[in-house]
Amino acid sequence: MKIVVGGQIDKQKIADFIVSVGGEQVSVTVSGDIQAAMEVKSGNADYYIGACNTGGGGALAMAIAILGLNQCATLSMPGNVKSEAEIAGEVAAGKKAFGFTAQHMDLILPVLMKHLLSKQN
Repeated sequence: MKIVVGGQIDKQKIADFIVSVGGEQVSVTVSGDIQAAMEVKSGNADYYIGACNTGGGGALAMAIAILGLNQCATLSMPGNVKSEAEIAGEVAAGKKAFGFTAQHMDLILPVLMKHLLSKQN
């Protein structure tokens, strides 16, 4: 599975976390938002993951513009973290870009990766 990390905050930390969870099942690159979204749009990457302070603004703005709102999901924002069932639903719905607040990384990424890897297999 090819994942590109965009967003505004902690890109390398997010990439490292994804690799620690996904191991050899994932290939992760860090990129600017526009390039990251274009990688998904062109089929060169399977998923876009990004973080910012709001979970949707800087994390997903370019992904929404390039991929369309129907391909993007905000998984957390200040004071609101989606449940595992809600995250699973976003993955099952075929979303390709996921944003969250950086402080929720430890809550969001293990759940998101679990469902992305499950879908891949």
